Amino acid sequence: MSGHSHDHSHAQGHNHVHTNNKKVLLVSFIIITIYMIVEAAGGIITNSLALLSDAGHMLSDSIALGIALLAFTFGAKAVNSGKTYGYRRFEILAATLNGITLIGIALYIFYEAIERFVNPPEVATVGMLIISTIGLLVNVLVAWVMMRGSDTENNLNMRGAYLHVLSDMLGSVGAIAAALLMMFFGWGWADPLASVIVAGLVLRSGYFVTKSSLHVLMEGAPQNVDLNNVVEAMEQVDGVKGIHDVHIWSITSSLNALTAHIVVDGSKTIYETEAMLRDIEHLLEHKDIHHTTLQIESEKHLHDHSILCTVKAGTPDAHAHHHH
Repeated sequence: MSGHSHDHSHAQGHNHVHTNNKKVLLVSFIIITIYMIVEAAGGIITNSLALLSDAGHMLSDSIALGIALLAFTFGAKAVNSGKTYGYRRFEILAATLNGITLIGIALYIFYEAIERFVNPPEVATVGMLIISTIGLLVNVLVAWVMMRGSDTENNLNMRGAYLHVLSDMLGSVGAIAAALLMMFFGWGWADPLASVIVAGLVLRSGYFVTKSSLHVLMEGAPQNVDLNNVVEAMEQVDGVKGIHDVHIWSITSSLNALTAHIVVDGSKTIYETEAMLRDIEHLLEHKDIHHTTLQIESEKHLHDHSILCTVKAGTPDAHAHHHH
């Protein structure tokens, strides 16, 4: 027996946030892409690695935002018999790609900076200062738009895009500082140093976005859900005699799922167990779990008492004993 409830007000709220996220991404994508081209051209003209690294980061921003837009478009596709969860996971794949892109760009900047430390080239510092200052203002604008209009806290894809913009903002600060140091003190190494600092920030962002998205792809328990806390709360529901074979995972950002086997008194009617399921589902919704599948079993049913599933793939009698 399975129980599954839908909270329509939650669904409407989710759709509203989804639409806002998409609008913010589109505006941010247009602004970042235009200025990325300007900054790349400026980096080539002024011969500044700090500017080029910032432009490279902006390119990854642009790609990240473009992929995120595609993710929302694919994520909205209807479910079908081939993909029973629809295309919601595309968002997580996009976040993984964003993270890997960031790591790749960071490593390339490190490589380029080594040569420049040994032989610092001539840099057109005034042009570099003007372009990096405008770059900072552009990033501040985009970050403000994202903070005001989208869900950067719960949505992994939006958070990935937002982290790109934030670390890019710091990259612009680094380029400004490098330009000023070269103008006033003639420190040629300030340009590759600024690019290395940017690369460090890029690498850090890439690492955390990749780590979070791979955790979701590996069916890891959501960061905002405590398994033990959830099981304890379910056990408090009147009529529940035991819980085992619990699985909690994220389908995509802000959509957590749970499956579990619930042991009840075998004398209970179907109506009574359905009422119990409704109580459990209502409880789980308050714990950020909105998709539940619960299997009801009597106390006479043969089962493993482990909270977590212990069935190994390929075990001959797994289906017979555990009814997975």
